[in-house]
Amino acid sequence: MPRRLARSFFAQDVLVVAPALLGCTVTHAGVTVRVTETEAYAGHGLDPGSHAYRGRTPRTVPMFGPAGFTYVYFTYGMHWLLCLVTGPVDLAQAVLLRAGEVVAGEEVAAARRPGVARRDLCRGPARLATTLALDGSHSGLDFCPVSREAASPPAADPGAVDLVVRARAAPLDPLRVRTGPRVGVSGPGGDGAAYPWRYWLEDEPTVSVYRPGAVRVRRPSG
Repeated sequence: MPRRLARSFFAQDVLVVAPALLGCTVTHAGVTVRVTETEAYAGHGLDPGSHAYRGRTPRTVPMFGPAGFTYVYFTYGMHWLLCLVTGPVDLAQAVLLRAGEVVAGEEVAAARRPGVARRDLCRGPARLATTLALDGSHSGLDFCPVSREAASPPAADPGAVDLVVRARAAPLDPLRVRTGPRVGVSGPGGDGAAYPWRYWLEDEPTVSVYRPGAVRVRRPSG
């Protein structure tokens, strides 16, 4: 069985970790997913597409580290999304797991998302989090093995999460890794030339469809 990824792996820069997670597996609540698509978010003061760009908020506390903790957030009033915190403490870096293929626990996954084709079980970050049975109660929890002395973060008992991230079972052909603009990010952070920080595996049917971010226009009051 492939080894669990240690905290030292996640303590690297997010632009190293995000592509390195392709082909790795994430297991939680009876389902294992092989990661086929990720996005990098560089954090505080560095990345206008990041939740933490303007600083710490109650929601983004887990992003500020240490590495090896989860950041699970709610979006569009309906979806939970899973990020894995990376990099040095206080930089607020994280990798969003955008898509993957269910490789174990197919029956459990199908029960959570009845009537959905196998290809689509984790084809998008909200679907991935649902298939892995993750929600806000799993944010700020330590998922790294053995070394839990990095603690004092943000949320509940670091031993309370049973989320396991393992290395690839086989080497990955680097020519299969593609990069491009992040999905649904508007403004400067959605600039694919400046922030080509979405990574995916070529010819994987589980990779999500690219959609640019929509600029929200505030209606005048009254």
